[in-house]
Amino acid sequence: MASWRNGTLYIGVTSDLMARIVQHREGTFDGFSKRYGVNQLVWFAMADTMDAAITREKQLKVWKRSWKIKLIETDNPTWRDLAEDWGFEPLPTPIPSS
Repeated sequence: MASWRNGTLYIGVTSDLMARIVQHREGTFDGFSKRYGVNQLVWFAMADTMDAAITREKQLKVWKRSWKIKLIETDNPTWRDLAEDWGFEPLPTPIPSS
């Protein structure tokens, strides 16, 4: 998840991606993603098991930021909100704070 192109990134794991997208978009939970407006799905990967998903999440969390950006841009060079592919409404274009 991201706040905008090259903005704040969030890496997490879930067993229900659709519900998790809703939570991020609605700011359901206080914390990092709500504080930084991390509400756009810009990349995701599926795993065969929850253990495999957690292992991958832990790997990605220690990656350098530049590696994460390259991973996103390999599949999503324009940082399009992939949630729109599943019928979610487009989000307003965020205005990054300086």
